[in-house]
Amino acid sequence: MNMNPILSSGKSVAPAATSATDHEALTKAAKAFEAVFMRQMISSMRSASLGEDLMGSNATEQFRDMADARVADTMAEGRGLGIATMLLKQFEGRI
Repeated sequence: MNMNPILSSGKSVAPAATSATDHEALTKAAKAFEAVFMRQMISSMRSASLGEDLMGSNATEQFRDMADARVADTMAEGRGLGIATMLLKQFEGRI
């Protein structure tokens, strides 16, 4: 059986059923990447504090980290920074 996706006519054959599934998976991965990037960015901004937190504790810091992660996830699910959109445009022709 020939597994080559290029026929003798030189045209590429792409299965339509997997195309939609691949696009959905790529979209999900792009949004997840953007969320991770935004988490790192928010974490870097938090670590650049200009002074000590008077009411700070390990519990407060942990809660703040969880809240920041949720904000990053929510932002990435919406419009985000556009990183997911750029990744999709870059990889659209490859699926």
